[in-house]
Amino acid sequence: MLMLSGSLFMLQVYDRVLPSRSVPTLVALIILVAVLYAFQGVLEAIRARVLTRIGAGIDELIAGRVFNCLVRLPLRTPDRGEGLQALRDLDQVSGFLSSPGPGALFDLPWMPLYVVICFLFHPWIGVAALIGALLLIALTALTDRLVRAPTKAMSGFGTRRGAIAQASARNAEVLAAMGMGERLAGRWSQANNAFREAQAQASDLTSGLGAASRIMRMMLQSMVLALGAYLVIYQQATPGIIIASSILTSRALAPIELATAYWKHFLSARQSWQRLVDLFAA
Repeated sequence: MLMLSGSLFMLQVYDRVLPSRSVPTLVALIILVAVLYAFQGVLEAIRARVLTRIGAGIDELIAGRVFNCLVRLPLRTPDRGEGLQALRDLDQVSGFLSSPGPGALFDLPWMPLYVVICFLFHPWIGVAALIGALLLIALTALTDRLVRAPTKAMSGFGTRRGAIAQASARNAEVLAAMGMGERLAGRWSQANNAFREAQAQASDLTSGLGAASRIMRMMLQSMVLALGAYLVIYQQATPGIIIASSILTSRALAPIELATAYWKHFLSARQSWQRLVDLFAA
């Protein structure tokens, strides 16, 4: 609800302060919104710290189990040189939980409330916000569909690259004696090139779709601003609606934009978690 502070402040300034020319009302609103913003900043800092502690807690909870599985795994299955992959997966999961990505996912359930408030401002503004939200959700779904395959390929090639490097380091003397160093170097180079190609493809898709999401949100914000001005011209809305609805629409769609930007990291963390689950079940 604190996210509404800016929109409601602008609404009150345009609809109450300016028509009445009341400086005391303006001062009271400034003090109130300053307190609300300070409270919001404290809550966001607390949320960031909580997410960091959650990531560290998960690491502390399962790190010992991961290590024990790594120690016992070669006794049950052939050594494929993937010993350190589980530790990297654990770091990937805990790192994602400490990033702003989960915060965007937590903000998504509030989006319908913002859209409803836009409808309360004016039905046409609500329709515009709803259409924008649906477009950004569709763009996020497209991001998931396009980025999933290269992210999975990147993870697989990264595991293979690490396994080759680990096996080469473990058997360095044997490789030098048999003259197989160049052959292993060639295999590692192939895996590394494939990893870089998959990484570049995933990054290009994520950055491109993220830019499209950001531009779409900015365009929608401008369209809502223009729609508010149109409604004011025909006396169907108050002047405060122009700015308040634009800010509120931008706030409503911001979590979707942030989720799209972090979608590649979310997919990587999900794949890492699945590998950890498979390791525990082995």
